[in-house]
Amino acid sequence: MNTRRIRDIEYHLLPGTDRKTTDIVIERNGLVIVHPPIGISPEQVDAVVESKRMWIYRNLAEWRDLNATAVVREWVNGESFLYLGSSYRLSLVFGKAADLQLKDGRFCLRRTLIEQGGEGAARAAFVDFYSAKGEQRIRERVANFAPKVGVHPSGTTVKELGFRWASCTVGNSLSFHWKCMMAPPKIVDYMVVHELCHLHQRNHSDAFWNEVDKVMPDYLERKNWLKKHGAGLDL
Repeated sequence: MNTRRIRDIEYHLLPGTDRKTTDIVIERNGLVIVHPPIGISPEQVDAVVESKRMWIYRNLAEWRDLNATAVVREWVNGESFLYLGSSYRLSLVFGKAADLQLKDGRFCLRRTLIEQGGEGAARAAFVDFYSAKGEQRIRERVANFAPKVGVHPSGTTVKELGFRWASCTVGNSLSFHWKCMMAPPKIVDYMVVHELCHLHQRNHSDAFWNEVDKVMPDYLERKNWLKKHGAGLDL
């Protein structure tokens, strides 16, 4: 990834892909990422970034406001953890075969796991839980929406994606962040439809959003929810 700076705007320039326009995205960590078409020079990309200066300022300011509400969770009895939009209290328990279970309206975490492995082991148990649940649910939702979008993804995985909610490859394989499973079901569906529509349009042009709108007319409401509450979908 090539890092460039235009006056006070630092951005990360990705390799060119088969797209018609230069796409600028503010990632969940506040990085400005630029996706250019193949053949466009870095200087031409600089000019596009310069022309979008006020849009970048406005969106970075909004990102700072939204991330001021990011949560910090503790690994203690009674702490709340999210699953499909609902909040469940944590119980540290003895004698459970599984490291983590969602049972009787609580997340039951094996106490000896955190005593022996610390917060890292506890976090890993939650990541494994969200990943396993996500593999099942998201694949089902992809299978449900793919015919409606009119695409045929080659595969679906749930894994760590850093500061991206989802991604698709040139081979039409989809990947989703395990943190997606903290969001309400309708938001998970939005992320699925969003990524499926990228198999038609590899950008965020009007044509792309038209594809999303065809399948999910209330997508803007769901998109804004994710923008507002996404910082809270974390461990």
